[in-house]
Amino acid sequence: MKKEVISDKQAISIMILFITGSSVVLGTAGEAKGDLWLAIIISLICALIIAYVYGRILSLFPEKDFFSIVLYTFGEVFGSVICIGYIWFSFHLAALVLVNFQYFIETVGLNLTPEIVISISIMFLVVWAVKEGIEVLGRWSSLFSIVLFCLIYFTIPFLIPMMDTRNLRPFLYNGIKPVLNATLSTFTFPFAETVMFLGILTSLKSKKSYYKVYTLGILLGGAIIFSTAISEMLVLGPNRYSAYNFPAYAAVRMINIEEVITRMEIIVSAVFLIGGFVKISVCTLVCCKGISRLFSFEDYRFLVTPIGILIIITAISSYGSIMEMSQWIKETWNYYALLFQVALPIIILIAGEIKVRHKDKLF
Repeated sequence: MKKEVISDKQAISIMILFITGSSVVLGTAGEAKGDLWLAIIISLICALIIAYVYGRILSLFPEKDFFSIVLYTFGEVFGSVICIGYIWFSFHLAALVLVNFQYFIETVGLNLTPEIVISISIMFLVVWAVKEGIEVLGRWSSLFSIVLFCLIYFTIPFLIPMMDTRNLRPFLYNGIKPVLNATLSTFTFPFAETVMFLGILTSLKSKKSYYKVYTLGILLGGAIIFSTAISEMLVLGPNRYSAYNFPAYAAVRMINIEEVITRMEIIVSAVFLIGGFVKISVCTLVCCKGISRLFSFEDYRFLVTPIGILIIITAISSYGSIMEMSQWIKETWNYYALLFQVALPIIILIAGEIKVRHKDKLF
């Protein structure tokens, strides 16, 4: 099978779209209220630290993909268990983003359209993109990351007349605990979800670019989230920001300049569709590559369609409503995600370092 290769720019573009995917529309760090800017900055710093761990894992074994590294480091039995864990996490994350798609489209427009129709429409495109491979996704992302930047920073100036700086004051009015809670939730969603890139960054042309891609991808994606979250908070205020399921859509919907410039919420929908599509595609690709490596298949592409169907089934059957999903995320997601985003990567890094040093001593 032909080896797929992407440039640093393409990988960074994919990561930007992945990070901004659903987080821009769903809102970020709402628990911190007016101090959300502080929570986002702290979570961004933490993400850069854990990104070093991800980059180091890949740089230890530059000729191996992530799942091969795990199997080589831990052996067939324990390595297979860890691989199955990451296959499930990538599959589950794809299903969660698809659920967000369903509820967003139902809420803002197609409220009478069955969920299955929305899910099939989205996954049809995702399956096509994943079958085409990471190279096509990289070229597509290079173009649409520019489109996303333009859409977002074209929209924000129109919100300025509605902004109220009192919504960010006073500093730490509710204490440090809400900020820490918001930091954790923002770290696990979306920044540390970049753990998924362990499964695709082995396609980079330069094997020395792991740190560069992670650093620039997280910083640029974080800059978008920071600016959009601050803008939404200044417009909506803490109470309304937390109350809305889609605060970005609610904020942009308020734009009305002389009855001429209005109905700009379509831009929010476009941003969500672009980023969410890439996020589901990356998760699906990692899931299929993991299964292919675990069972020593020559190619992963024949797995994409059945995995896509299973993702649709999981998304439709998992939650009865957006409130039920929000409650699960609030109570469970952080602890569930930290296992795959922090705990296991650190264990894999430690085991990999030992493996490399032991091998060096033998030779």
